Amino acid sequence: MFLLKVASLLNKRKIPYAIAGGYAMALHGIVRATMDVDLVLNLKKDDFIKFSEAMKEISLLSRLPVLPAQVIDFRKEYIKQRNLIAWSFVNYKDPSEVVDVLIVEDLAKIKTIKMTVGDIKISVVSLKDLVRMKENSGRAQDLLDLENLKKLSKEK
Repeated sequence: MFLLKVASLLNKRKIPYAIAGGYAMALHGIVRATMDVDLVLNLKKDDFIKFSEAMKEISLLSRLPVLPAQVIDFRKEYIKQRNLIAWSFVNYKDPSEVVDVLIVEDLAKIKTIKMTVGDIKISVVSLKDLVRMKENSGRAQDLLDLENLKKLSKEK
């Protein structure tokens, strides 16, 4: 499973992360179709550089011709001027393998929980922060996800 391959590598490289998006929803108990792995990292140059190097190890390359330091240095401009919310990586030999790093979120400001999938501990965005992220997004799919997340929040 691609998610486990990514999480395993990040754990091995000691790169702090949290799973967000569709996989986070599934890990919280709401299954919906998704292919890409959405991640939140610390908004630090060092972490972005380490992350970028780690992705090369599993044949994932940035879709944008930018360096990790540039993503951090120009992050606010990319968000405001170019409507870029994620730094995307893809395996061009297997385009189903995609990782998106959400540049609109900072891991340092997010509550996470640890979950075990198979024999791997995975860091996942908390249900409360996942709801907040979906509310802030405003995308149609996120608004649908939000309804399901709010139902789940009431149950827990």
